[in-house]
Amino acid sequence: MIRLRPMQASEFADYVAYFIPDYAAEISANYDQDMDSALERAKREVETDLPLGPETQGQDLLCIVEEGGNAPLGYLWCKPDAGGPCVFISDFYILPAHRGKGHAKAALSALEELYARTGHSEVRLRVASDNKIAQRLYLSAGFSPTGINMRKAFGKPTPKQT
Repeated sequence: MIRLRPMQASEFADYVAYFIPDYAAEISANYDQDMDSALERAKREVETDLPLGPETQGQDLLCIVEEGGNAPLGYLWCKPDAGGPCVFISDFYILPAHRGKGHAKAALSALEELYARTGHSEVRLRVASDNKIAQRLYLSAGFSPTGINMRKAFGKPTPKQT
């Protein structure tokens, strides 16, 4: 059984240590930025979006744990609409040692239960086009595609174009 609990301030550094390089790799792969620039962008975005870490108003940082346990199996970063029906998943991560055990799908169910109690009725997220494993998970958990993000670089040459 999986449950979600609020991230403690002492756990935020571990979360950021995983999140920034992971997010920077996604930025670099999808937006033609060199890794140094992508790392700087990821750091800036975390500082902007989570200035008070787990205490930032309007942002829910959650640890995914086993029932009866406290050690994180992974993390969820969510932005619930204050008065609306929607909860947006900004980040969802299962630690590598805990993958392939059904924890991700169970965490999504726990997320629905948690936010249903606060009057929310919809979960949204963005998934990278090259992340086929996550896409399969979300589809199997009942999510439906709602659109396609697209981009076209022009103007100055980017690192991948030179």
